[in-house]
Amino acid sequence: MARRALKLASWTSVALAASGICLYSNKYLDPNDFGAVRVGRAVATTAVISYDYLTSLRSVPYGSEEYLQLRSKLLPLSVRPETELTSVSTPGCNLLAPCLGRHPRKSKVHLRSARRLCELCCANRGTFIKVGQHLGALDYLLPEEYTSTLKVLHSQAPQSSMKEVRQVIREDLGKEIHDLFLSFDDTPLGAASLAQVHKAVLRDGRTVAVKVQHPKVQAQSSKDFLLMEVLVLAVKQLFPEFEFMWLVDEAKKNLPLELDFLNEGRNAEKVAQMLKHFDFLKVPHIYWELSTKRVLLMEFVDGGQVNDRHYMERNKIDVNEISRHLGRMYSEMIFVNGFVHCDPHPGNVLVRKRPDTGKVEIVLLDHGLYQALTEEFRLDYCRLWQSLIWTDMQSVRKYSQRLGAGDLYPLFACMLTARSWDSVNKGIGQTPVTTTEDSEIRNHAANYLPQISQLLNRVPRQMLLIFKTNDLLRGIEAALGTRASASSFLNMSRCCIKALAWCGLRPPLPPHPSS
Repeated sequence: MARRALKLASWTSVALAASGICLYSNKYLDPNDFGAVRVGRAVATTAVISYDYLTSLRSVPYGSEEYLQLRSKLLPLSVRPETELTSVSTPGCNLLAPCLGRHPRKSKVHLRSARRLCELCCANRGTFIKVGQHLGALDYLLPEEYTSTLKVLHSQAPQSSMKEVRQVIREDLGKEIHDLFLSFDDTPLGAASLAQVHKAVLRDGRTVAVKVQHPKVQAQSSKDFLLMEVLVLAVKQLFPEFEFMWLVDEAKKNLPLELDFLNEGRNAEKVAQMLKHFDFLKVPHIYWELSTKRVLLMEFVDGGQVNDRHYMERNKIDVNEISRHLGRMYSEMIFVNGFVHCDPHPGNVLVRKRPDTGKVEIVLLDHGLYQALTEEFRLDYCRLWQSLIWTDMQSVRKYSQRLGAGDLYPLFACMLTARSWDSVNKGIGQTPVTTTEDSEIRNHAANYLPQISQLLNRVPRQMLLIFKTNDLLRGIEAALGTRASASSFLNMSRCCIKALAWCGLRPPLPPHPSS
């Protein structure tokens, strides 16, 4: 224990020194936002969480079977050495409904740690909130204590002051707010980790949504990632099996794109053109003449959040129709076009009835985070889903392994579908999701985190955002009560066949009933 504490102290010193050098070298950084307090807060939180997990093992003899079992239950991403969960290796066992029950001690440690992590994200803002939101979206991959606690980050992001908003607009557009707009609401419509959106009226009378980047997030991001990398390495010294660098690497790759609002505008126009045949989809128009890398002007479109059933009932919007539209839209993005909007949390997907026709419409917002799929990945993914829908288990194994799952292909199939291995074998389109099965998967997924950790480090990087997107969409379906409807599988199957046909490939035939 003393040796591990010494390791943590030494890595803490490295974190403070490295961050201090970065701070000193950048005269534009505000020490109150990134300095001893900001770095110290992150280091202290990491140390307290690590100590909490370590002390939960203190009373158990090191190396004993009881120690290994409790450690595997407690650590969010540890590996139980030299053992395998029997349900992974035993065909027909109910994967993701594990033999190990929930441990109240484990749950309490997870909850305490999740709350500390959430407080850190809120205090350090920007990049920390973005990474926390990503974790909160992984409903079926991380402990429920973490995902439920971190979900609040989607609605509790801090706001920039109007002074800061005016400064960004002045610097980027060269004019004051009153010179550009007839009116500009001081209270934002919403605030996120990287920006906030205000409603305004242009001089010519058009109502617009103005997305303004938080002024310090750009400068802080590279330093935040350095700090995160050091802290993840520090924790890995204490828990050698801890694997979370994939999350930092993904955030480092994607954040520069999300911070470029011109890139977001291009993505919006690309997806609008790509899916123009869907008359139910609305992507707000971009006003390029008043857009920059930190300011984005869009057509203002109102609506209710896609998970708001009360809004839909009041406006006589059919939840099943919305669910079908979402399924068609995302199946086309993933399987046919390979260009996927990867942040469909409810705040970014609105529903409404068009003022002119009264037809139901889905409004897709926030186009900063997209995943472009390679053709090889997209076609293998198509064939895998086709095999899952047709219950062709030989092909499920083949294409899961082509996507990097190896001998963990049963777990991979369960992670993609959020279904038990029994349900996958019986046919995910044939056996509806029960409340019991869904609850078991959410509550017990933590017991498979050793294997989940291996998979997340093994699969192509493209798969990471697909996992996140799948979980967010499943969360919407769960809120609407339309999870795993037959029509959604039919839409997916059609898109798979369409994608394979376009590439001149013969779609795999359904397995013969006798096979």
